[in-house]
Amino acid sequence: MPAVKGDGMRGLAVFISDIRNCKSKEAEEKRINKELANIRSKFKGDKTLDGYQKKKYVCKLVFIFLLGHDIDFGHMEAVNLLSSNKYTEKQIGYLFISVLVSASSDLMKLVIQSIKNDLTGRNPIHITLALQCIANIGNKEMADAFGHDIPKLLVSGDTIDSVKQSAALCLLRLIRNSPDAIQMYEWSSRIIHLLNDQHMGVVTAAMSLLECLAKRNPEDYKGCVTLAISRLSRIVTSSYTDLQDYTYYFVPAPWLSVKLLHLLQNYPPSEDPGVKNRLTECIEMILNKAQEAPKSKKVQHSNAKNAILFEAINLIIHMDCDASLLVRACNQLGQFLQHRETNLRYLALESMCLLATSEFSHDAVKKHQETVINSLKTEKDVSVRQRAVDLLYAMCDRANVQEIVSEMLTYLETADYSIREEMVLKVAILAEKYALDYTWYVDTILNLIRVAGDYVSEEVWYRVIQIVVNRDDVQGYAAKTVFEALQAPSCHENMVKVGGYILGEFGNLIAGDPRSSPLIQFNLLHSKFHLCSVPTRQLLLSTYIKFINLFSEIKPQIQEVLKNESNMRNADVEIQQRSVEYLQLSNIASPDVLATVLEEMPPFQERESSILAKLKKKRPEKAATNDKLPLAGLTASSASPSSHPQNAGDTVKHTEPAQTSSPPHRETNKVAATTDLLGLSTSPSNNQTSSYSGMLIDVLGGDVAGKSDGGVPTSNNVGGGVDLFTGSINPEDNFNKFICKNNGVVFENDLIQIGIKCEYRQNLGRLCLFYGNKTSFTFTGVAIELDNVDQLSSQVQLQALALDDTIEAGSQKQQMINVQCMSDFTVVPSMTLYFQYSSVPQKFQMKLPLTLNKFMEGTQMDATQFFQRWKVLGQPYQESQVIKKASAPLDAENLKTKLSGFGFSTLSNVDPNVENFVGAGIIHTVAQQIGCLLRLEPNKQVQMYRLTIRASRDGVAKRLTELLETQF
Repeated sequence: MPAVKGDGMRGLAVFISDIRNCKSKEAEEKRINKELANIRSKFKGDKTLDGYQKKKYVCKLVFIFLLGHDIDFGHMEAVNLLSSNKYTEKQIGYLFISVLVSASSDLMKLVIQSIKNDLTGRNPIHITLALQCIANIGNKEMADAFGHDIPKLLVSGDTIDSVKQSAALCLLRLIRNSPDAIQMYEWSSRIIHLLNDQHMGVVTAAMSLLECLAKRNPEDYKGCVTLAISRLSRIVTSSYTDLQDYTYYFVPAPWLSVKLLHLLQNYPPSEDPGVKNRLTECIEMILNKAQEAPKSKKVQHSNAKNAILFEAINLIIHMDCDASLLVRACNQLGQFLQHRETNLRYLALESMCLLATSEFSHDAVKKHQETVINSLKTEKDVSVRQRAVDLLYAMCDRANVQEIVSEMLTYLETADYSIREEMVLKVAILAEKYALDYTWYVDTILNLIRVAGDYVSEEVWYRVIQIVVNRDDVQGYAAKTVFEALQAPSCHENMVKVGGYILGEFGNLIAGDPRSSPLIQFNLLHSKFHLCSVPTRQLLLSTYIKFINLFSEIKPQIQEVLKNESNMRNADVEIQQRSVEYLQLSNIASPDVLATVLEEMPPFQERESSILAKLKKKRPEKAATNDKLPLAGLTASSASPSSHPQNAGDTVKHTEPAQTSSPPHRETNKVAATTDLLGLSTSPSNNQTSSYSGMLIDVLGGDVAGKSDGGVPTSNNVGGGVDLFTGSINPEDNFNKFICKNNGVVFENDLIQIGIKCEYRQNLGRLCLFYGNKTSFTFTGVAIELDNVDQLSSQVQLQALALDDTIEAGSQKQQMINVQCMSDFTVVPSMTLYFQYSSVPQKFQMKLPLTLNKFMEGTQMDATQFFQRWKVLGQPYQESQVIKKASAPLDAENLKTKLSGFGFSTLSNVDPNVENFVGAGIIHTVAQQIGCLLRLEPNKQVQMYRLTIRASRDGVAKRLTELLETQF
């Protein structure tokens, strides 16, 4: 503590020395307790303590607190020190307040008053101490108390420079902690003009504040662009002697230069030719200075110079409009790729990844391909190798794809485990996106499985199957290649999955060769059977039943496998069920029926690849560098809700029950003929995949949040779209999650997260939507449109309150939508969100989680009242009933929670069977009140339930049943 020596506080110095000389923790605690007792007695008993003594004892308390001991007294004495006119006493008082007094303390009002006295005084030292204290505490109470005084102090012409610096940094702290508590609109123009201040310290401090404000409200501070460029020009053109006090190792004002360059990245390039040319001259001068011989060999000199250089390159990339500057930046970065400093190599690779996305500099980046590949092989630092992989991925196109993919596959064999999965995804994306020859694509993916099979996710091998199924010209080659790959002594299980699927579909294309006869194909696959996991065995069993259709001559051998005790009585119910049913199918069905049931899979619908979505989810900031070109073979198309007919009673199940993905079932003109043969129900059901318009749903079934619920194309279609490999499990509908709850995330992708919080009371509701910007750019032009307001006006009235048209990077804005239920409704309201991200228009449409049950309130009644009312609502149009198999365990507490969240009150001691649930509720509308009764009869033994709802208005019971059955 500097005050100890200067003020001669000998007692404090002796105490600190005693603490340092303690030999044990016990001795230290004993000495501290003795001192605390002495200080306490002085504060309580001695009324004649002067400022010096109070300062000494308060300073001791601060020291004891910093040693880790609790201090529960001395606060009032510290506050009294704030009123002292002596600098050292006031300094210790502010130190104690900043460190030990909590924001909720009763003394805070006294502290605020003392700070106000200092701020309004004329002593700049006292003002600076007060500002430091405000910044150290920095809570909302401080922001409310001084949010108007500090900006006034900052822009006042009477304020000295050192106080202005402290005021700017103090204001920055308050704005960061309590942005809504301080309104800066009236000060914006005057703060901008601080860039013209003569004092470089004031400009540097003001720049930190201005950069924060410009990120939050770019439009309010766009006037700073011209002044920032002017100030930057003066710094760049000056010599280190011109700014001697602010020169760091021969680099003039490096911190201010970096801040100015970073500030300009919040705005698009200026339309004013003069301003634009001046900025170009500044950047060119920075690039020129970077190439000059260093004026010092000190590392600090190169660090400062390179910091300015890299920030200038970031500005060039941000503007993305000057081809010569982009190419020159690329060449400048290329010089760092082999630099001895690891950090410079890392930063160069990272910046070149961004340059590779620009049409002006993409070719310039490609010139460094060999250097990047060499760094991938020789670099010692794994983070630099990761950036090299990112850059190879970003610079790849059709001209160099084969070379880059080959190098990445070679490196995969020895790559660090931490980056293998991501590399596998990138290789798969590049191979698909730029494949001119699909035989090369098949070879690449199979080689990928061979080299890094453990890191090949399901999306990758699903995708190769989709492409093979969709392209007739590659099916024979794929069957031949995978057959040869399966003959390797060591074969990864993912290769077995791909082989089982492709041979089950297209094994007949290579069956004419004696070396790949049907029996050899079957024996080769079955040799892997006992080495595979349960899901893979399930897939292989489906391949075997396909073989019976393709190659009737090996039917006895396959039936022997199906009859095997290890399959017929397998502990896994899926294997057991498939074995039994496939054996029965092969015995009963005629060849024509068998051919119909086991026909070849039709082409998959064309969608954008889910591999890219998975990569974006894994590393969203890096994945977007190479996703602008169309996917080869499978082009993206807009998704819309679709329903594919399939038999609900089919015995086939999901290949991998543990995963959440669900299969893509595709349209076909045939109807499955297995139901009567196997004695199954023939009632149809729909598999629906919900989407929001404007969004793409992956072939694999990605949901609206960009998270893969993606299905498995691990199936050979069994007539009518029934999938023997995957079974029939409906994809989770994001909308259904909110039927029984009112809070959560309704939509999320790499750009934005939309959350909702709802409140309802009788026929009125309020939806609070939260729009979160997940990017590093400000969203502009933000607006919403309620799509079907006119259609619903007689049923539901919605009123959206005003929404700010900008959402800053990393921030969140909220909007209220008021709702009034006029009458019962079936159409779900929807909204469209518009905004611009990095000058690119964005549009997302989503359903609002607003359903009829939201306006239901539970009501209580006894058994007599319930059954009397139940009988009254006995007309056919008043009742709706469903009997279904539950998709989740019928847990009593879970069911009760669902019913309560839906709006029903659960009534006790009403139903004679205690296992059943009985509920009652009233739907409130402007037109009328609709009474609703419920009876839920779960059968836990067979996981079935009967749901019956009766309502006083026609059609309401059916609507409520449709909504509620999605929850069980």
